[in-house]
Amino acid sequence: MPLKTFNPVTPSRRFITQIDFSELSKKKPERRLLEPKPSSGARNSYGRITSRFRGGGHKRQYRLIDFKRNKRGVPGRAVAFEYDPNRSARIALIHYVDGEKRYILAPVGLKNGDTVIASDTADIQVGNSLPLKKIPAGTNVHNVEVKVGAGGKLARSAGAMIQLVGFEGDYAQLRMPSGEIRKVSDQCWATVGQVGNLDHENVIVGKAGRTRWLGFRPHNRGVAMNPVDHPLGGGEGKTSGGRHPVSPWGWKTKGKKTRNSKRTDRFILRRRK
Repeated sequence: MPLKTFNPVTPSRRFITQIDFSELSKKKPERRLLEPKPSSGARNSYGRITSRFRGGGHKRQYRLIDFKRNKRGVPGRAVAFEYDPNRSARIALIHYVDGEKRYILAPVGLKNGDTVIASDTADIQVGNSLPLKKIPAGTNVHNVEVKVGAGGKLARSAGAMIQLVGFEGDYAQLRMPSGEIRKVSDQCWATVGQVGNLDHENVIVGKAGRTRWLGFRPHNRGVAMNPVDHPLGGGEGKTSGGRHPVSPWGWKTKGKKTRNSKRTDRFILRRRK
């Protein structure tokens, strides 16, 4: 989908870019595949803020996406491509031959009328879902499971893909978008192809209000606060803080390693760094 630019009738309009929606279907979303998505304002069940600088934004409804692809052996036809306000990728509406309808992530190359299927014996073509052990090495995949049957967790955002590098024992080796190489059970399912909407990373927001529509509120810097509010606050005149960047509670926020899952270290063959 190409990017749209605009005439500079205002200062922000000069730089702003937007995805062209001309390739999407001009229809309302499938009603049975919608769920309410109430806004939490980043509060937990006690009403306390658990993530700062969140709130507001446009109302949304959640689209039920089939990440598990557990309708096995039943072919379906892509009949519509739609916008999803909850993710950067586009979604495709699939009509299965038994009458059921489901949404899947729309991969690059999937067109209106194309047939997709989730099966052990499916062809290696875009949109089909198979176990990793049935996919040849070197293939690009997305929506990859980490635990068998739990549904796809990896490579679900716009433009994301994972390369199936090879196999070792009961595991498949995957090269992640970050460059990390990790092992996943070869019984896990994945979908062939790359997630669509490749131009998403090239969009220029252009103005603060457009970020507010997404539910992000202004972020004030710690060095601009008073000492009572932040470890970096205070000082005579402007100061850069005089210490490594930290959160309001003193936690290191840049560069400190926070991974603490030794249980899964054995599955990582090469770190992303």
